[in-house]
Amino acid sequence: MVLTRSMACGDGRVPSARAEPMARAVFAALGGIVEIGAVRAGGSWKLADLSVEAFLAPRQDDVRCLMEDVRSVCRFSDEVMAIADELGYFRDHEVPAASLLLWSEGITGVPEPPERLEEPELVRRMCRIGADLQLTRLLQALVTAALAARTESGEGAAGIAEIIRVACGLAEPGRAGITAADIHRMWRVAHLPAILRPASDAPEWGKAGYRAYDAELERVLQGEGPGPVRPGV
Repeated sequence: MVLTRSMACGDGRVPSARAEPMARAVFAALGGIVEIGAVRAGGSWKLADLSVEAFLAPRQDDVRCLMEDVRSVCRFSDEVMAIADELGYFRDHEVPAASLLLWSEGITGVPEPPERLEEPELVRRMCRIGADLQLTRLLQALVTAALAARTESGEGAAGIAEIIRVACGLAEPGRAGITAADIHRMWRVAHLPAILRPASDAPEWGKAGYRAYDAELERVLQGEGPGPVRPGV
């Protein structure tokens, strides 16, 4: 996504037409995280048994706070925030194996016959891969939207760190597993080289902004240690 200094209005909010693709990137990653979390929380790894509604019900306060942090950091308007409801990830819905394949970018491949995608071992593997991918993409989407809204790193990094902490808890419910510090390190190696290389078409102010967010996120998150060793899931 191309960054431009003219995107933000005088109050810092990005015009809705330009903010929409950034919001969709944020909410799509969150949608993947919710679906993966719902599968993991079910425990049976059988997609027919899961309930997104049952997964979200005890976590409404966390989701509400997360969304308020998204609104604050990205400076999304009410109209733009409504896209989250429009996409439907935060309402009860079925989660087919094809969704997990999408969130995990097809890294597992498609077995023959395709119905084998619903086998518990493949479901578990797609969830592991998809959680890493979508949490990292969420961080990239948040930093990009914050830069477009002119939210300086000193102002926005703490909010982004908290969003990622909550999202990690949603992706791995009931587990002391991946941390926001882990996601920051994965984001740095997965996304920043392409943006910061000399031949990148990112504007210099944008490169400076990503560097500033990287440094500030490291400062905010450096006290987070790894979770305890646990069996693979």
